[in-house]
Amino acid sequence: MSDRRPRAARRRSPEPQPAAASPGPAAAPEGPSMVQATLYRDGRRVASPATLAETYRQLREHPDGMAWIGLHRPTEQELHSLAAEFDLHELAVEDALEAHQRPKLERYGDTLFVVLRAARYLDAQEEVDFGELHVFVGPDFLITVRHGAAPDLSAVRRRMEENPALLSLGPEAVLYAILDAVVDGYAPVVAGVQNDVDEIETEVFGGDPAVSRRIYELSREMVEFQRATRPLVGMLHALMAGFAKYGTDEELQRYLRDVADHVTHTSERVDGFRQALTEILTVNATLVTQQQNAEMRALAEAGFEQNEEIKKISSWAAILFAPTLVGTIYGMNFDNMPELHWAGGYPFAVVLMAVVCTSLYVVFKKKDWL
Repeated sequence: MSDRRPRAARRRSPEPQPAAASPGPAAAPEGPSMVQATLYRDGRRVASPATLAETYRQLREHPDGMAWIGLHRPTEQELHSLAAEFDLHELAVEDALEAHQRPKLERYGDTLFVVLRAARYLDAQEEVDFGELHVFVGPDFLITVRHGAAPDLSAVRRRMEENPALLSLGPEAVLYAILDAVVDGYAPVVAGVQNDVDEIETEVFGGDPAVSRRIYELSREMVEFQRATRPLVGMLHALMAGFAKYGTDEELQRYLRDVADHVTHTSERVDGFRQALTEILTVNATLVTQQQNAEMRALAEAGFEQNEEIKKISSWAAILFAPTLVGTIYGMNFDNMPELHWAGGYPFAVVLMAVVCTSLYVVFKKKDWL
């Protein structure tokens, strides 16, 4: 990436077009998707063109300069204009148009194409929002294509302009600053997720019934976070492997190694979060099962106690029914009843009631119904 050949040698057309000539296929209608275009020379801003066509013209006039073009969800026409001007590979342009790419690093000739997944933590919703950033890095240009709110590249631009010595190292230095901003943006996300995990642990042992859904949603976010951070480790190691081949500045090498360390640490934290959430989900399932078993046991005990009460009530009802039956029979007013005029009829009826009641009581007592 340190090759500083004249721009005319890298264009698809055999000769550079004069500044006053029509830009041809490189021209594109300008829209709000171009956030900012800036030209730098020796780490200092020399121009801020308002259109892509003006950026192309001024960069041709200053072949020793560097253009930094920032786009936000550009149109297909704008990307094809950039591809024609800077000889961008059609596959990389297609990826930048479609978005929804996994982080990756690919080299097409002297142009490097990098896909990054930025993240930010939304406190109000307690969720992680992911953005996508595509970066084209050439010998004298850097193009950023942003899909989503993160990362804030204006802060990266300010940082680089405040450090001309670093910016003078060229597009590779800007790429480092973007990588550093994306990786630093993971720190608040890690802190927010750690707080969520702590709250979830409290809710799990507090018996909150809605915690399962929260665990599931956070687990899905951690899967996305892993997809954003894991490939970065390999990408940065690939960049470091090319230090000698592409003559990367030693100071820049140290910066990139520092970013690689931070990425590795973040990736390990994310892996730890996902493992912790898996274990928490298992614990929650166990606690829910135990709670359900306890509720079933309580229902069974309540049913058993209810059955015992029913037995007692039924037993006493049967005991009380026996004298009622005897009394009802002898209380009938019929003239031809055998015992109607018997002198021992009343004592016999009373004794019969007592015997029946006592017998029933003994039977029910033996059966533990009373």
